[in-house]
Amino acid sequence: MIWSIVLVKVELKDMGSISKQNILLLILSGIGTGLSWIFYFKALQLGNVPQVAAIDKLSVAITIILSIIFLKEALTVKTAIGAGLIILGTLVLSIK
Repeated sequence: MIWSIVLVKVELKDMGSISKQNILLLILSGIGTGLSWIFYFKALQLGNVPQVAAIDKLSVAITIILSIIFLKEALTVKTAIGAGLIILGTLVLSIK
């Protein structure tokens, strides 16, 4: 999908400025994303949809926590409440 956007916008002229390391990271990111979707759909087949979806959404809260720890992002009240609600919702949906 992203390549179709690049082709439509004719941004290929800047492709030569991308380093080999960045190209490798883009490829690995694409592979990771594809595998993530495959595992997600397999989990939907095997598990209860509300529980699987809740765990999937928990990745947003984990990303917030990791960005605070490693990227030194500021934690706002709004972000803390949102992450807390995501975690709480995951716990509620995971209870059988």
